[in-house]
Amino acid sequence: MSTLRDLAEEHTALRPADIDHLHRVAGDWQLLSDLSFADLLLWVPTDGDETFLCVAQVRPTTAPTAYQDDQVGRIVGGPEVAHLTIAYAQGRIWREGDPVWYGDTPARHEAIPVRLRAGDGESAGEIIAVVGRDTNLSTARTPSQLELNYLTTADDLAQMLADGTFPPPRHPGETTSAPRVGDGLVRLDANGKVTYASPNAQSAYRRLGFSSHLVGEDLAALNSRLASDPLDGTEAANGVLAALRGEAPPRREVEARGATVLTRSLPLMPAGVPIGALVLVRDMTEVRRRDRALITKDATIREIHHRVKNNLQTVAALLRLQARRVDSPAARSALEESVRRVASIALVHETLSMSSDEAVEFDGIVDRVAQAAADVAATDFTVRMRRQGTFGVLPAEIATSLVMVLNELLINAVEHAFEEPADAPGPPVVATVGDPSGEPAEVVVSAHRFRKQLHVTVADNGRGLPVDFDQGSTGRLGLQIVRALATGELRGSIELRNRAQGGTEAVLVVPLSRSRR
Repeated sequence: MSTLRDLAEEHTALRPADIDHLHRVAGDWQLLSDLSFADLLLWVPTDGDETFLCVAQVRPTTAPTAYQDDQVGRIVGGPEVAHLTIAYAQGRIWREGDPVWYGDTPARHEAIPVRLRAGDGESAGEIIAVVGRDTNLSTARTPSQLELNYLTTADDLAQMLADGTFPPPRHPGETTSAPRVGDGLVRLDANGKVTYASPNAQSAYRRLGFSSHLVGEDLAALNSRLASDPLDGTEAANGVLAALRGEAPPRREVEARGATVLTRSLPLMPAGVPIGALVLVRDMTEVRRRDRALITKDATIREIHHRVKNNLQTVAALLRLQARRVDSPAARSALEESVRRVASIALVHETLSMSSDEAVEFDGIVDRVAQAAADVAATDFTVRMRRQGTFGVLPAEIATSLVMVLNELLINAVEHAFEEPADAPGPPVVATVGDPSGEPAEVVVSAHRFRKQLHVTVADNGRGLPVDFDQGSTGRLGLQIVRALATGELRGSIELRNRAQGGTEAVLVVPLSRSRR
């Protein structure tokens, strides 16, 4: 289904600023739909003829819909849009006419012009669209006090939409229209006194410690009095007072007695006359409790990773000290390799200790492991490390094993790819590759994602694999670790082979799907 912007740009002459205003209307009109117990359809005039195009639709959550089918994208004209034409041409709300039938559903038509608010440049005050308010009459009955207050408030907001003062500007960081009508509604008169409070709104304030009925209370003073934090109470009170002055303040939270209530204050000023305010409230106590629990859990997990990193670094330091005291070159080399392996795992835990979830940006880890491997090379020649592509964000369970695999492959390339065979004549040459081009020694780590798999290649331009090399029966501990982790922990595959242009490459394929385990 095409978006509002796509439809408007294709079929109408609306300007970008006009379309932005229609987006603001569609972002806040669930409130008007619920208060009206009616479907809202956003109609815009098309180019060249007397037809209207439906670019958005919203159904009420408080009543049955008048339309079972989606109306977005529908173009209508003739007598069917007479009410839309009148509202668009005369700039007034149209409520005349008899009910119409959609199949077996009787509905009442209304048309509300959408006017640009003052301050929207040269086009301020223009009518750019019409909102059709269509009410399902199949369940019509005598309205209750709640429904009467809903309908009265809906008419005020509809007039503000026609005046260009609704919807209010969206504040930075507020991406939704919550709280909604069903969460709790309080209506205030021009003096800030409560004239009506829905049952859910009354319950929300009882959670805050107010046991009396809200009707007749000064809501701004009540918010200030109930809040545990005086600063929060003052901000919540100021929000109500700002709405009474005709402003649209940001949402505020009131906390008291362990409960949290989110409030949203909207001015009511049909025909430009301030008559009070509408305050939507929502009990957020359980939501905030879960938020705090998650924050505590995340902090605990990060602290655990931090301590694991510290412990691994301590183990690496102890192994390094032991290596200095060992006389046997083979034993010293084995301990130094263990130091590097432990340090590579510590890198993952260090990154996880600074992450908000169990996932890491792996590129930085690869770069640090590659640099550490380059430092292992003999001091009389240099191995250049290079990374192509990006690993992206990887879960911890993959990152820990993958960093060990890459560490072993990089160390193996540095230590063995550029050394001369033992039976080579003359002095060993390790500063360049043993080919006529004399290219500098280089190891390239490449990564890309394909069909929920991570493909990693570690390639060098060294002397290549021995003729009798057998990947399955090699006795080197590093390659045994690589094969065990790649096929076991990572549930992937690993292949070592000679490159056509010279050198060796290791190709690793790791599945990234949730069913990997």
